[in-house]
Amino acid sequence: MNRLVIIITLLIVSLGIQAQGKKECLSKEQFREKQQQYIKDKAGLTKEESAKFFPLYFELQDKKFSYNKEIWNKVRKTKESENVTDAEYSKIIEDVIKTRIKIDELELEYLHRYKKILSPKKIYNIQRAETKFSRELLKGAGNHKK
Repeated sequence: MNRLVIIITLLIVSLGIQAQGKKECLSKEQFREKQQQYIKDKAGLTKEESAKFFPLYFELQDKKFSYNKEIWNKVRKTKESENVTDAEYSKIIEDVIKTRIKIDELELEYLHRYKKILSPKKIYNIQRAETKFSRELLKGAGNHKK
């Protein structure tokens, strides 16, 4: 009987520790909601500006994600293969750089679209807020591991 109580107690304690150890994962919607609120607050966007800006912003994010996913799939295939030639490595390197260029061109295109609804100062503040949000997110992830 004592063994059973000890085993059940250890099981409950270990499950509690595991639950504490798991990091809180946000859904895509939750992440975007937090990101949107952070950027809105830090950049000083009005409700009207936010309503026009964020659909474009998240449209750009989705396109960038698609490009990055495509390139990471190529990189992942290389990791899985043992017989990758220098020509294949060269192609992947070029594809990565071309993808970065496509993303930069996309960002420039969207910058012109943003300028139709926001002042340059607010766009600048959005870019700074984006960077700060990412840093805080990474800091939080680093602190969570400790």
